[in-house]
Amino acid sequence: MLHTLMYSPWQCDIETLLRMLSQGDDLLLLQDGVLGALEGSAMLDRLLSAPATLWVLTEDVEARGLSVQISTRLQSLDYTGFVALTAKHQQQMTW
Repeated sequence: MLHTLMYSPWQCDIETLLRMLSQGDDLLLLQDGVLGALEGSAMLDRLLSAPATLWVLTEDVEARGLSVQISTRLQSLDYTGFVALTAKHQQQMTW
């Protein structure tokens, strides 16, 4: 399943999101969700401990001026990569 976190992880039901993630899932941080990828944050550590593969949308990171603050432990992708993730997963959950 593809999970897309569009809101700040501090303004959504992050506990439920983390419980819903399974091996083989992808979690894409986009829009304000990219705040979860800030290097050194406790939220980043929580997200990295999840069984899903984590991604961050490059365009939204750049739009917020956060390029140098985003952890390199997440994989970055552009809109083409987002489309590929969408095609890979039959189901998607938006947070």
